[in-house]
Amino acid sequence: MIVLIDGPSGSGKTTLARKLAGILGFELVHLDDLYPGWHGLAEGSRMVAEDVLGEKSGYWQWDWQHYKRGQWVPVRGENIVIEGVGSITRETVAASKSKGYVFSVVLDGPEAWRKERALARDPDYAPWWNVWAEQEKAHFQKIPDVDVRLWLGEK
Repeated sequence: MIVLIDGPSGSGKTTLARKLAGILGFELVHLDDLYPGWHGLAEGSRMVAEDVLGEKSGYWQWDWQHYKRGQWVPVRGENIVIEGVGSITRETVAASKSKGYVFSVVLDGPEAWRKERALARDPDYAPWWNVWAEQEKAHFQKIPDVDVRLWLGEK
């Protein structure tokens, strides 16, 4: 089973993914570990479909400190939780289905709430918030139907 958890920055994807993977005993893949830099959301989605869920069964970890590709990380589990913005695309859903059952979740919430959460976690993210938000906007304009959508935070 593959669980895909998507949503904009600060929406709670990582928290949900950690809890779910822990309860189910699934392997956990964070897209934050593989995006190739701050302009790499679409490439991260491609890597999930072709590398993580493809024949390679792994990904090149991104070295954020040196801003370059790092080491290869194998993904060995058949049961995987994959979380991050861009984890749900037509291609990632198709690749997931080729491995068996897929369950997709999108989390969201008010932008101010999400931004506060994201910057509390990583203050270095502040200058990149708008750059990343533009990529998120493009991604969510073409996201396929999902199994569950959750709105968190205040309306």
